[in-house]
Amino acid sequence: MARDAEINEPTREFPGYPTADTLKTRSEEPLEPTPGSPAPSGGPARGLLWVLGAAALAVVALLGVQATGLLPDFRNPFAKEQTDRSQPPLLQSIQDLSRYVAAEGNFQVVVDLQNDRNNVPDWLVNERTLFVGAGSVEAYVDFAKISEGAIVESADGKSVEIKLPAPQLGKTNLDLEKSYVFAEERGLLNRVGDLVGGDPNRQQQVYQLAEERITTAARDSGLNQRAEENTRKMLEGLLRSLGYEKVTVTYTAP
Repeated sequence: MARDAEINEPTREFPGYPTADTLKTRSEEPLEPTPGSPAPSGGPARGLLWVLGAAALAVVALLGVQATGLLPDFRNPFAKEQTDRSQPPLLQSIQDLSRYVAAEGNFQVVVDLQNDRNNVPDWLVNERTLFVGAGSVEAYVDFAKISEGAIVESADGKSVEIKLPAPQLGKTNLDLEKSYVFAEERGLLNRVGDLVGGDPNRQQQVYQLAEERITTAARDSGLNQRAEENTRKMLEGLLRSLGYEKVTVTYTAP
């Protein structure tokens, strides 16, 4: 029997089998990593996923609340703003017009204007502007200048003769929306002068020259003849509708 007892004792070659009590005790003890074994990697990665998920949910919730209008709109603090401090328009005069605008001409001119100084290099002092100007000119007949006796009716009331003043050209209207500076060259001293105190009316000379060129072109374009023809057709149609069979329209010398 003693021999059997010795045999049942655990030895180095035959360690004892774990019982229910020993298994319960081992399960309650925390596991310790063995030396040299890699640390578990699931914990930090899982935490990072939780943080990213929470941030995504926060962004979605913020966008949803903003879409409902409960929060004010987020605006750029450095956005460009425009302030209009202009004064109200002042009425200076009113004129009664009796003009019949019979024709209008639209023109475009390219102005190449250069201002420099003798014996001075262009890189030092030079002002050259290439300007594309667009404008219109009206040709009209001023009915207020019709003199007495200018309208003569025949005895039978079937014909009428009208003598009108010659058509005139109106002032050139430069369209600033269609006009622009195509190119500009300025010397060193001119650029320094702009930094110190620029001239706000620097382009005024270019505008005036463009208007003069357009006015000259309108005089040579036959715009007055077109105005005479259109006015004649208008009066003939109007007076014939009143019962006149023959209408004669003539113009006085300008």
